[in-house]
Amino acid sequence: MKIVEVTLRHLQMEMKSPFSTSFGTFQTKDFILLEAIDEKGTVGYGESVAFSSPWYNEETFKTNWHMLEDFLIPLILGKELNHPDEVTEVFSAIRKNNMAKSTIEGAVWDIYAQQSNQSLAAALGGTKTQIDVGISIGIQNSVEELVEVVRGYVEEGYKRIKVKIKPGWDVDVMRTLRNEFPDVAIMADANSAYRLEDTALLKQLDEFNLTMIEQPLASDDIIDHATLQKELSTPICLDESIHSLEDARKAVELGATKIINIKIGRVGGLTVAKQIHDYCMNQGVPVWCGGMLEAGIGRAHNVALTTLPNFILPGDTAGSSRYWVKDIIEPEVVVDKGVIHVPTSAGIGYKLDYKAVEDYTVMKKTYNLD
Repeated sequence: MKIVEVTLRHLQMEMKSPFSTSFGTFQTKDFILLEAIDEKGTVGYGESVAFSSPWYNEETFKTNWHMLEDFLIPLILGKELNHPDEVTEVFSAIRKNNMAKSTIEGAVWDIYAQQSNQSLAAALGGTKTQIDVGISIGIQNSVEELVEVVRGYVEEGYKRIKVKIKPGWDVDVMRTLRNEFPDVAIMADANSAYRLEDTALLKQLDEFNLTMIEQPLASDDIIDHATLQKELSTPICLDESIHSLEDARKAVELGATKIINIKIGRVGGLTVAKQIHDYCMNQGVPVWCGGMLEAGIGRAHNVALTTLPNFILPGDTAGSSRYWVKDIIEPEVVVDKGVIHVPTSAGIGYKLDYKAVEDYTVMKKTYNLD
């Protein structure tokens, strides 16, 4: 492969309803859609998952554009590549900026899968023909409203319910949910809203038989999570703390986590995501694929990654209609009784809906070898 042209598009999409977590509420999603073309004319797509503000991590939509335009695209244009794994090495001189790196690396994987005439899932080594799907539910206006929202998704067949929590919206909320849904797999996601001093409060969550509590403490912490995990019977799952294979290794060896959420953008792309998956499988640590409110291209990459064998817990890759009135792919990602059927056609398995893309495009810019 030799990438000869890259186009960046600023897309702006309205979500069906506001999404609230411990770090903010938003309804409009600005993101980058990247199109890469190689010398044979094969087109691949990637999607930036960075938000407009640095709530989740230090990256934003604007910093991703800057990194892609000024550093990453110049590094990749005209570079001879035998395999997408080499992209990680090409970008190795650039520190962090994992979401920006992942945006273009995903497009290279798409091209590679098409040229090798296999689905992206198969190219990654995935074997599943369908994946179990969970749902992520933001903080609601009332507990009663949350119960009804959860009830709707349980009736739709989602395999796991993830509920955002924060101080003041935690123990009583989870108690009510467990009483209403005694047999449903439920987990809590704190998005780093607590401190080690909150251990006594967090221990109260043990009575609800939760699948896990995700990232209760600081986003850059491993040590305190290890201390907390010793006090809890509920498994801790790390999300924001894991940016690399080394982070995963250290967290597992320290006992800071019993489950790891792998997000492609957070760790810098599919290659590193697969490395973390393989390590965790060897260590007996289950993984699952987290969501970043992706549009169709990012969602398609998540589906492919989740076909790897150690993704044994339902992820956040809900159907397109969960978030968007109209997605940017055809067909849209559809959940059928709690599962997504994995596409088998070459590449990501979904076609771009060009009219939808044009409708959502705010700006676009093309870069090539000329």
